[in-house]
Amino acid sequence: MTSIFNEQSGIIRTERGLAIAGSRITLYDVMDFLKADYPPKLIRDKFNLTDAQIEAALSYLTANRTQVETEYQEVLQTRQEIRQYWEERNHRHLARIATIPHKSSQADLWAKLEEQKVRRASKMP
Repeated sequence: MTSIFNEQSGIIRTERGLAIAGSRITLYDVMDFLKADYPPKLIRDKFNLTDAQIEAALSYLTANRTQVETEYQEVLQTRQEIRQYWEERNHRHLARIATIPHKSSQADLWAKLEEQKVRRASKMP
């Protein structure tokens, strides 16, 4: 794992991107919560960070907003591409599994499952 440490800011650059020194938390993780209007103390507690670590993250974000925002948008795009890949792959996989015939020894179990689905569907408004 390659990392470049900026001792002054407490932020390191790893292959995962900008991270808080002494943790595996990226600045992009912190930004997700900041954009969802979480207060810094709650973010600190959520990620089990020290006051110094959350302060370093917030200071770095403020001082380098443009650069970090650009990287953050790239991270969001990559996340979306990965999510889409797995959703499509899982959809195909589940569709293939659905075509496999049930074992005759499990017919009673499948009948019970179908009954439960019908009952659950009838309870929904």
